[in-house]
Amino acid sequence: MLGTTVEWYDYFLYGVAAALVFPQVFFPGSDDATGLLLSLGTFAVGFIARPVGGLVFGHYGDKIGRKKLLVISLLMMGMATFAIGLLPGYATIGFAAPALLVLLRLIQGFALGGEWGGAVLIVSEHGKPEHRGFWASWPQAGAPGGQLLAQAMLAIMALVQPEEQFLAWGWRIPFLLSAVLVLIGLYVRLAVEESPVFREAQVKATARAAAGEKETMPIINVVRQYPREVLTAMGARFAENVSYYIFTIVIVTYLQQRFDMPSSFVLGAVLIGAAVHLVTIPMWGAVSDRVGRKPVYLFGAAGVGVWAFVFFFLVDTRNFALTAVAVTVGLVLHGAMYGPQAAFLSELFGTKVRYSGVSIGYQLASVFAGGLAPVIAVALLTATGSGYAIAAYIAASSVLTIIAVASYSETRTRLLDDDALQRN
Repeated sequence: MLGTTVEWYDYFLYGVAAALVFPQVFFPGSDDATGLLLSLGTFAVGFIARPVGGLVFGHYGDKIGRKKLLVISLLMMGMATFAIGLLPGYATIGFAAPALLVLLRLIQGFALGGEWGGAVLIVSEHGKPEHRGFWASWPQAGAPGGQLLAQAMLAIMALVQPEEQFLAWGWRIPFLLSAVLVLIGLYVRLAVEESPVFREAQVKATARAAAGEKETMPIINVVRQYPREVLTAMGARFAENVSYYIFTIVIVTYLQQRFDMPSSFVLGAVLIGAAVHLVTIPMWGAVSDRVGRKPVYLFGAAGVGVWAFVFFFLVDTRNFALTAVAVTVGLVLHGAMYGPQAAFLSELFGTKVRYSGVSIGYQLASVFAGGLAPVIAVALLTATGSGYAIAAYIAASSVLTIIAVASYSETRTRLLDDDALQRN
């Protein structure tokens, strides 16, 4: 959880800064709407790199282990984020500034592409299966943990500084401070033991190799043996991914562009929601251990689809308390998907292809869901001037997720060793 918190801190810091700061720092020659779309476009670029990172990290994670790849992903993410904090703006180096920003964002996306699979698997493959949903949800809680830190740092800087100073240099401080968090996360990850399920699978693979059996690349086995599972994983992520980025990232743009609300108003509301989100994710994971992954997941998917319309109704009041309620309830419903998600996706694949399978399914969905969500949402807002068009977009994503999860059978009772895995 600590390592994942650091990685998501770095990633979300970029997302919030892309909405608040980067249009002025890296795209100052554009009008407000164009500069914002260009900035959010660099945010989406990171999602393009995530499946590539998932493929590379998944391959080697299935070959040499989860732990080593987790350390590498953390270092890559930390160095890229620190470099963004040092990057000169457009006024200093011209077009080189946004070009370098895109490059660093690609590195962030590549690193995060390998992060999620390794983090949830090293937990899912430890411990007793009857508590897998609860324990595997803790790395998931690292996402709101990282967001909480990122939003808090930017909110503090925005509160204690005039807008001019914040745009000039204050926004850089949270990026540079990520170096401290990376060192903490690195210390923790180096102390973690490799997954016992993976170690057992390695022993079997070594014995097969000694007997002259040739081992196929994990990604090829995923495509051959688990095509339905990859599609199920992708579909399960749609409503979760789209709703999350709209509830936490797009809301910043929405309130500023439509109502000219200050940064502190928006960041404060999201901070409250993220704090509650952090607590409820393990709760939903534990519930899924009792009643199953599917009922909890479907409740969350249907919930965000309906709540999206209430969300924009409350946000449009421009009342801080109601905006905080809108974000908080939205994230609690999102947690009903995100909590059991780690265990659910882990239970779809066999051990020797699990890192590749969950990473590819998870990260491919990120490109089409979370990566495009801010851009599509801002385009809908620009075209219609209404948040309800964005709500309809979330509802459509919910329908897709409900179909994907409802059409697959319950996975809660599955064991995670290859011999016991019974696919649907």
